[in-house]
Amino acid sequence: MEHGRTDTFDIEAQPSLHLLETDSTSRSELLSAIVNYGEVFLNTLQERKAYEHSAHERKGTDDFFEIDQARYSIEDILPFLAQRLDVPGINTASGGHMGYIPGGGIYESALGDYLAAVTNRYAGVFFASPGAVRMENALIRWAARLIGYTDSFAGNLTSGGSMANLIAVSTAREAQNIKSRQVDQSVIYTTQQAHHSLQKAIRLCGLEECVLRFVEQDLQYKMVPQALEAQIQEDITNGLKPFLIIANAGSTDIGTVDPLDDIAHIARKYSLWFHVDAAYGGFFMLTDYGRQIMKGIEKADSVILDPHKGLFLPYGSGIVLVKEQRHLAQANRYEANYMQDTKDYHEETSPAELSPELSKHFRGMRMWLPLKLHGTAPFRSCLEEKLDLARYLHARLKDLGFEVGPYPTLTTVIFRHVPNEQNANACNTALVKAIHKDGRIFVSSTSLKGHVYLRASILSFRTHRREVDLLIQILEKERALLETQP
Repeated sequence: MEHGRTDTFDIEAQPSLHLLETDSTSRSELLSAIVNYGEVFLNTLQERKAYEHSAHERKGTDDFFEIDQARYSIEDILPFLAQRLDVPGINTASGGHMGYIPGGGIYESALGDYLAAVTNRYAGVFFASPGAVRMENALIRWAARLIGYTDSFAGNLTSGGSMANLIAVSTAREAQNIKSRQVDQSVIYTTQQAHHSLQKAIRLCGLEECVLRFVEQDLQYKMVPQALEAQIQEDITNGLKPFLIIANAGSTDIGTVDPLDDIAHIARKYSLWFHVDAAYGGFFMLTDYGRQIMKGIEKADSVILDPHKGLFLPYGSGIVLVKEQRHLAQANRYEANYMQDTKDYHEETSPAELSPELSKHFRGMRMWLPLKLHGTAPFRSCLEEKLDLARYLHARLKDLGFEVGPYPTLTTVIFRHVPNEQNANACNTALVKAIHKDGRIFVSSTSLKGHVYLRASILSFRTHRREVDLLIQILEKERALLETQP
């Protein structure tokens, strides 16, 4: 407005302003179209491939993704999404998805996200939405008690394991009082099975110049506690400052669970921070078997879990837990004058006080709603089924002459075909490519000790015996075809 002018913005002269406030009839039509689209997708999952290889070859046909001045109807948009979004690449909703660590996507979580987005509650500060914060804190309490924490703990719902690991490493640095001048003398201990997000976290936390020790592993790819303690003693003797041990409770490659109880004892003995990456394996604590193999996880200083893995939620669901709330609060402290109105409301700790995020999605609803609707028993049953399926697949592949890796600790099976004359790595690379081209089942591959292995990771709630048997059928067929080639 120019100095001295008194004219005002004419809302009625700007009809486009009203378009963002959708009326009831338009909302109903949009919702109906989208719900029907979702129903068609879900009802045809059995007919859809787990991986569409050829779609990656279509280039220059995605101009519709670009944003311009034009307006389009939902009838224009949904057919495009059906072809260019839901066909190419990995169909993560498919029971045939056994690559990497499958995500979930249970329907009730989608409805929870709808409620969270429509109501648009700001879940970062208790003052702004007491109910949303209470819900998320209740989920933190449930997860913490599941792994064995009893009191004084705290945590945060994150976008996934990567952000959860970042928060944990940052908290460890703060709690161990690692200053910039000490970084190159500070030591972190882990194994070659550690997830790459931890390498990112170390770098982002300014710890890239730390001494990083990859501790010896046994034949099951588990950390050897005796080797860990010997390395710590040697580093102390050499004037270094050991401060952080990172262990696996379900490695990505093969599902390794390190001897957590023994490692926890060593961490306490030398006053090191003990972090457990349980993104994959944490929710197996719902089962008797999981509690047995993860004995000692309750002694960790920090633990992460991914509900989009073991609880079958949609992608973008992680949890970080810290045994002592004061450490998490100290690592994420902040002051902001414009937030002063919130200071008198402390019935519950706010998520913004315990993580790097201030603005955040109301993630709790996607987890809370399905747990309230189903209870925990169906989740436990699904996890037990996946354990049984992995053991079944391991036994069948061994019987069929594949070289199999260690007996599955969780639900990932690694295996390879060892031909008589052909190069084994080239052969297994060709085998995984053939499975991708078939597309009915999706598996991934990895390299261990210089050997290429195929990985079948069974964690989708839609993966059952029929999908595992189909994988076996495809493997037999493609292996036979490879053996006929010169």
